Amino acid sequence: MPPSSYDRVRGASSAPARGLTPLAENLRRRDPDRYLTALFAPPAQRETLFLLYAFDHELARARAVTREPVVALMRLAWWREVVEGAARAHEVAAPLGEALAAGLLKREDLLDAIEAREIEAEPEIPTLADWRAYLLGSAGGIAVAAGRLLGAPEPEALRPRGAAWGAASVLRGVAAAARQGRCLLPTETLAAHGLTPEAVTAAPDAPALSTVRAALAAEAAAWLAPARALRLPRAAIAAALPAVLARRDLARTGSPAAAERGLGDRLAVIRAGLRGRV
Repeated sequence: MPPSSYDRVRGASSAPARGLTPLAENLRRRDPDRYLTALFAPPAQRETLFLLYAFDHELARARAVTREPVVALMRLAWWREVVEGAARAHEVAAPLGEALAAGLLKREDLLDAIEAREIEAEPEIPTLADWRAYLLGSAGGIAVAAGRLLGAPEPEALRPRGAAWGAASVLRGVAAAARQGRCLLPTETLAAHGLTPEAVTAAPDAPALSTVRAALAAEAAAWLAPARALRLPRAAIAAALPAVLARRDLARTGSPAAAERGLGDRLAVIRAGLRGRV
């Protein structure tokens, strides 16, 4: 498959970019969306924001790299120990411990995000309420931590924005999750459209799934609506920028083709970051 315009513009490559710290390079390769948004953080906090997002990526990998739920829970337990103070020689864990010790990140925020991720090790996410709680606690919790780091006056107000970004990522990643034998869509919503988690993992591009995507996208888009009036100091705007991508993704995520990024996505983030308004 040829690279998308987004890939060409950002110069996506496995080769390291010059001048980047290891944490920045880690995030650039593994999570280019949030890497771009983090560039709008003040220089003094930018490296810690890279670290926070890299930590969240590691939590997502806990289940993504294994088909064994017990192994996933063990990985999450390992990260819980790190957050609670255990020293680990790891490219993300070591600086995370330092950031926590310095008070740059709040331990409770990260522990809550780990706990929310535990449902990914379950056979299914039973209800829409469970799905909502999972996203508000995981991606939403990371947005709160980012806002707190950057001095947002009300960090909790960022939770729905972060949750919407998480929902968009789940909906864009249905096929990828299916290849790992996972379905992160609520069973309740699937059943309302005559589907099961097993049917999704067997045929993630089935036409019937488009209506489920659209219904869940509408649910998540509603989380953004009350947050539109949120006013943030320019120093904290990076914490809200993932919502720019979420809004665009959720408007088009009824289609499996929505998984591909475009130049317009990058430009929308840059425009919002430069204006200081989301």
